[in-house]
Order: sequence, then C-alpha cells, then structure tokens
Amino acid sequence: MAIFRQYIAPLLAVLVFLFALVAVSARIFLPSDMAAPAPIEEVGVSSQSTPDNLPPVAHTNS
Repeated sequence: MAIFRQYIAPLLAVLVFLFALVAVSARIFLPSDMAAPAPIEEVGVSSQSTPDNLPPVAHTNS
C-alpha cells in the first residue's frame, strides 16, 4: 500500500494534470472560429419541433 501512496497516486495526479494542460492548450492551434466557445441558443421550443408539424403516425396492432 505504501508503494501506491508514494509512487502510483502522485504519478496519476501528475498525468491527469498534464492531460488537462494539453487539452486546454490545444485551443491555441485550432482555427479561430473553432477556438471560440460554442454559441448558446435560446432555451425553448422552436416552431420546427412542435407536435403540430410532425406527420401522423400510423399505429398498427401486431
């Protein structure tokens, strides 16, 4: 158990930190339009997804 506490756990913590650092730093190399945060749309029901616009569903008893 001491080997895990002294060597493996700190190594895992450093690896997770390095992975996060690389993932965040990768934004530098992305094109400018991809490096920006994703646009936020209004929350709500759009007119395209209302049940009135969906085609009727044929129900069959099988």
